[in-house]
Amino acid sequence: MNFRRPSTDEAGISLTPLIDVVFLLVIFFMVSTTFDRHADIQLQLPAADREASPAERAWIDVLIDARGEFYVDGRELVNRRPETLERILREVIGERPDDPVLIRADANATHQAVVTALDVVGRLGIRSVSIATIGRVPDGD
Repeated sequence: MNFRRPSTDEAGISLTPLIDVVFLLVIFFMVSTTFDRHADIQLQLPAADREASPAERAWIDVLIDARGEFYVDGRELVNRRPETLERILREVIGERPDDPVLIRADANATHQAVVTALDVVGRLGIRSVSIATIGRVPDGD
């Protein structure tokens, strides 16, 4: 005669493997995710394939020539320093606060000169900025 009672082990689910898998998934997604830094200045880049429509508004014109010299509304700045550009732009914006800024750079101008102009415009809090391009000349084929 067998008088022993049968052992009744409670059925259970071990959570340790589940936690391990979830932890590995979290690590995988953290490592594989790319983080984008969005620019502080919203730019409206015109398409270079066609002519831009004529603007009806007045622009604050920032021109950068091939040597990296800055011109604001046709006036040449005395030097290339960002502080000088910022001072002149602040004066012009004080006179015409609602006008957008148009940056026109020579094709041979340095990238640094354009970035400097964009940086100054961003520091002044100007939100409406455009960069001018010239339409492509169709091939004579």
